Formats: sequence, structure tokens, C-alpha cells
Amino acid sequence: MKKCFILLFCLILPLSLTSCSNGEEAEKGEIVISGKDWTEQWILAHLLAEYLKANTDLKVRVREGLGTEAILTEALKSGDIDMYVEYTGTGYLAILKQTYQPGMSPKTIYERTKQGYEKNFRLIWLKPLGFYNNYAMSVRKETAKKLGVTKLSELKGKASSLTMGAPSVFYERTDGYNGMTKTYGFSFGKKLSLDEDLMYEAVNNGDVDIITGFSTDPRIKQYDLAVLEDDKKFFPPYDAVPVIREAVLKANPGLKEKLNALAGKISTDEMMAMNAEVNLKKKRPQEVARSFLKKKGLIP
Repeated sequence: MKKCFILLFCLILPLSLTSCSNGEEAEKGEIVISGKDWTEQWILAHLLAEYLKANTDLKVRVREGLGTEAILTEALKSGDIDMYVEYTGTGYLAILKQTYQPGMSPKTIYERTKQGYEKNFRLIWLKPLGFYNNYAMSVRKETAKKLGVTKLSELKGKASSLTMGAPSVFYERTDGYNGMTKTYGFSFGKKLSLDEDLMYEAVNNGDVDIITGFSTDPRIKQYDLAVLEDDKKFFPPYDAVPVIREAVLKANPGLKEKLNALAGKISTDEMMAMNAEVNLKKKRPQEVARSFLKKKGLIP
């Protein structure tokens, strides 16, 4: 019996050590890039990948559309992936579970998120890419005119007759449905969980009355939607920033500086235009990413 126990222990121990050390080690010369499962994130994953392929000797692999921020953060911590683009407000609230005070500056949110990730997870927030992707509560213009609203606060007393459509994660996040409706003092009559790429068509067709649009999504303009002002500043800023494992930077000297050369290179309008290339013109995310990088002189 004792021999069997020792054998079992010897078999389990290497697996345990491997599992524990994955997030603290990195293969020199290799990097795995991932992202969430929607258009902008597909583009950003390929944009980082194509940039590194052209400007480093790294062996680059893309795992497109891996999942939510919770899944991606765990994948980073375990070493299953090495880098993806996250948004400051999401990291600050959804992952670090910090308290947001309306009116906090984008710089403050970035610095506190950066410090929290490095201290708690040994994950490094690089410099912001230059654009933000904020929530944009959107309705048809005729709906806004009929209700007489331009601000979220003006939905009080009216929201109970409306149907809201949003990705399922919005109903679960601290910076989502419950917090928003509590802040503004109303609840919608009906809530529907919709895919990010279907909700714009749903509001345009009248299947729902209001959606949680994203400020870089071209379909807000395509469907001529009205964005209601977040006048109580419930939503934090969501600046886009690459997040990478500290171990990967240590294993590849100079990589941090190379990646930080992308800082400020993508404007909100440019990100919206890239999203439009995929969503409206049906181009491949990798093709769009390469075209942008070439235009900006970031790859040959």
C-alpha cells in the first residue's frame, strides 16, 4: 500500500509543479496572443500578432476569440496565453473589483489598474493604444424623439415600458445593468441577452428599444442610432491597453519597448473604421489589421 502511495505521489507531483509554474515561466522567442470573441478584439489580436511578426523574431500564435475578460485573465495567469488587449474600466471593476467614483480620470483608472494587475497577478499593462471603447446606450432616433430623451436620467418613469438588449455579461458585471439602473433609479420592463453582433440589428428592427452599444462600433452610424448621454457618469473610461505576462517580458528583452511603440497609434475613429471593414465590408480581421499597420508605416 505504501509503495502504491509513493508511486501515485511521484506521478501527481510533476503535474502539480507544472501547473503551478506555468504562469511564472515563459518560452523565450514564443508568444500566444488572444482576445475576446467579437470583431474589435479579433482585429486587435491580429494587429498585435502581425506587428510582432514583422518587427521581432518571435514565433507568434493567435488564439482568436477565447472568451470573456474572466476567462482571458485566468488564461494569462496560468500561462495558456501571453497577451491580449483589455479595457481599463473592465480591468478596474470586473477583475480587480475596485470602487469607481464618477468623474475619476482615465489616467487614474489606468494607473490603479496597472498597479493592481502587477501586484496581484504579475501581469503588465503596457501603454494605451490611443482609443477608448465606452458603453454607448443606443436607441433609434424615433424612439428618442418619441420619449423626449437625450440623457439616461430622462428614462426615469419611462424605462419600465421598454425592452433592453445587451450581451449576457452586461447583466452580470458590476459596471453593468444592476449598477446602472440603481444609479439612475429605473428598471427596464424586459431584458434580453443578445450577441454583440446581433443587438444592433435587433434595435434597428424594433425587437428591442435600447442596447448597450460600443462607442467604436460603426453600426451606431450605420443604423443612425441616438446615443444617450451617461449624464451621471456611471460608466468608467475604457481605454484599450495590451496586457502581457511579466514572465514573457523577462524572457524576451526589448519586447516591452517594441510593444510600447504602438502607444497612441490607434484613434477611436481609426478603430471604428477597422471595425467597419470587418462588420460591413466582410473583410477578414487579419487582412484589416495588416492593412492598417502598413498604412501607418508600422510594418513593411
